Amino acid sequence: MVAAATRTAVRAEAPKNDLAFPFNWRPLLAGWNALFHNTATFEADPTKSATWNRGAYLVEGLGHCGACHAPRNALGAEKASAYLAGGFAEGWEAPPLTSLSRAPIPWSEDELFAYLRSGESRLHGVAAGPMAPVVKELAALPDQDIRAMAVYLASFNETAIDRPAQEALAARLENATFVRAIAASPAGARLYEGACAVCHAVGGAPLFGSRPSLALNSNLHSAMPDNLIQVILHGIASPVSSDLGYMPAFKDSMSDGQLAELVSYLRQQFAPDKPAWTGVQAAVGRARQGILR
Repeated sequence: MVAAATRTAVRAEAPKNDLAFPFNWRPLLAGWNALFHNTATFEADPTKSATWNRGAYLVEGLGHCGACHAPRNALGAEKASAYLAGGFAEGWEAPPLTSLSRAPIPWSEDELFAYLRSGESRLHGVAAGPMAPVVKELAALPDQDIRAMAVYLASFNETAIDRPAQEALAARLENATFVRAIAASPAGARLYEGACAVCHAVGGAPLFGSRPSLALNSNLHSAMPDNLIQVILHGIASPVSSDLGYMPAFKDSMSDGQLAELVSYLRQQFAPDKPAWTGVQAAVGRARQGILR
C-alpha cells in the first residue's frame, strides 16, 4: 500500500555555474593540468624507513597538507620549490612545517604526534581555525599512521632538539614572563590581565581544560599576527575535544583599537626576541570583515 503524498511537489532547478572569465572556460583547465597537475604514482624511497614512506604517502596524498601549508603561484598552484614552506587558508596562516617554522621551540616528532593525535602540543599550542576539524578527522586513523606522519614531517626540520633541551628552553621562555613587563602598552597590559591571564598566565591551574602557554605559542612568534587576531576575535567554539576547553570570542566585547593594543602587547610580552608587528590595526579590520589575505 502506497501512502498518499502530503506535500505538493515543487520544481527546483540547480543553479547554473556563474564563474567570471577565464574560470568559466573549462578548456583552460586542461592547460593548467598540463602545467601543474602531477599524475605520477607514489613510489617509496628505498633509502628511507617503511614508517617514513607511509608518512610521505599520507601527507603528500590523502592528507594533502601542502594544499594549505605551501605557498602558491599567481595561477593558484603550489610552489614545488617551497614544499610545506607555509601558506594561507581561510584567513589563517598555515605555518611552515619545515625548518622555516618560527616556533620558539622546534617541532619534534613527539610533539607533532601529540598535536595531530590530540589537538594539543604543550610546547606549541592547540589546534584552532581550519586545523581543528582536520585533527578531528584524524581521530579515525590508528596511532601508527599518526606516528608515520609525524616521522615524515619531523624529517623536514633540521633544527630539532632533544627532549631535555626542549624542556630547558620552555622553562627559560616561561620563567622570563614572570619578570618581564612591557610599560609601552599599559592599555594592552590591562586588557591581558582582564581577558587572558586567568586562563593563560604561566603557573596557574587549568580552569576550563587546557592552559596553553603564550610564551611557547607558535602564533605569538609568527611573522604575521593573523592567527592570533583570528583566535581572539572568534575564540575556539569547536575544539578538537572538550577536554581542551573552549575559548570565548572577543569580537563583540573589544573594539578594533583594543584588539590591536592587546595583540601588540602580547607580541612584545611573550615574543620579545621578535620584531614588533606592523599594520596590526589594518589586520584586525581585515579579519573582522572576513577579508582573506
